[in-house]
Amino acid sequence: MFALRRAASQLRASTRHCVPLPVTTSRRHLGGVSAIDSVIFRTLFGTDEIRKVFDDKAYVDRCVDAEAALARAQSRCSVIPEHIGDIITSRAVGAELDYDRLRRETEIVGYPILPLVRQLSALVGDEAGRYVHWGATTQDIMDLASMLQMKQGLEIVDRTLRSVISNLEVLSRKYRDTPMAGRTHLQHALPITFGHKTAIWLSGFQRHLERLEQLKKRALMVQFGGAAGSLASLGSSDDGIRVRKAMADDLGLTDPPITWHVARDGVAEITNYLALVGGSLGKLALDIIIMSSNELSEVSEPFVLHRGASSTMPQKRNPISSEVILAASKILRSNAGLVLDGMVSDFERASGPWHLEWVAVPESFVIAVGALYQADFALSGLVVNPNKMLDNLYSTRGLIVAEAVMMGLAPHVGRGRAHDIVYEACKESIEQDASLLEALQRRPEVTEKISIDALSDLCDAKNYLGSCGLMVDEVLSMSR
Repeated sequence: MFALRRAASQLRASTRHCVPLPVTTSRRHLGGVSAIDSVIFRTLFGTDEIRKVFDDKAYVDRCVDAEAALARAQSRCSVIPEHIGDIITSRAVGAELDYDRLRRETEIVGYPILPLVRQLSALVGDEAGRYVHWGATTQDIMDLASMLQMKQGLEIVDRTLRSVISNLEVLSRKYRDTPMAGRTHLQHALPITFGHKTAIWLSGFQRHLERLEQLKKRALMVQFGGAAGSLASLGSSDDGIRVRKAMADDLGLTDPPITWHVARDGVAEITNYLALVGGSLGKLALDIIIMSSNELSEVSEPFVLHRGASSTMPQKRNPISSEVILAASKILRSNAGLVLDGMVSDFERASGPWHLEWVAVPESFVIAVGALYQADFALSGLVVNPNKMLDNLYSTRGLIVAEAVMMGLAPHVGRGRAHDIVYEACKESIEQDASLLEALQRRPEVTEKISIDALSDLCDAKNYLGSCGLMVDEVLSMSR
């Protein structure tokens, strides 16, 4: 993996966010139970940067941040004494906590907030301690902590997504006019350009960037509602609403018009957004995997010594990043289903569906950022073989431009009749191992209508690229 890291850092600067495994790892450090927390597999399915946003310490720290923000807002709104918010913030944020005690008590209570509040109340002193968690409920703090994590996680997604977009812009511009075979149902369809293919990938990620900007304001919401969402703990006045707004302003979150304890569409939108990004990444990865096959050999991932090597076949150079991305896309789609299930909450506090988010949200962020990182690495040094693309384009000896001949003949004999004529010529070309041009030249109904030179031009795949280049230009202009 060190070789991959070195090669990746030469290809693009953002790889500094992924820290390599230590040279030696003792048995006592081998504790992961899944790919994303495995010491062995974790650098394939995530980066240390995103993992640190969602690890246990980060989550507890965000819970403390939520409690401190609540106290500051209540002090500013004169719900609690004005000086208490600063005391709680200064003594609680960054304080040493007893994590073993927190773990033991969480197992008993079922949630970490009551055990956390006990420790924080003791840490901030008797005067301020009585105001910790004032008027809040457990889910207020847990939801708010998760929102702060997701806010930070989306910043990493944003940055990595922009880097992927930048790499796709380079590829689209460079290969704007590089002809290759377009394929439908894994069969030759019509000529396209490689730049057209990468611009299609690019267009999806441009829309993802737009979606990201839109959902930040809509889905990253502050949470404060009290036990049943009514804010009754702060009285019948507007104190609760004023506190909630002050918290939103303090934390850079949206202030919703009403409590969302059981309206989980915001969380679902964020997680499903990650699944959408994963879907686009999966499509890109599948294309690269197939194009990397020996039969096509049109592209390959960046060369790194022993990257994609086989334990028994020395010639192998497997498209590892694309394989990881493809797996990640499926995991993200699965997690999207979990948070959609979590939306179906009973009454004013869910009796179980909420817990699904505890699994799906952190994992989705780690997997999504890991997949974006792998895509960034693969695209930044993608090896493109235009000569092989051209060989493959001409491998069917003109059959790929049968539509071009049909459209050229159609004004003379009608589209339907032109289709039948060219169909028979294609059949003859296949059965008699002849080029399409040769088969067409033996048909008077064609040669009487179209000159040999014009027919030859129609049978040249490079002449039938349509508006590929113009569409590439349009997509690139969207990025600007």
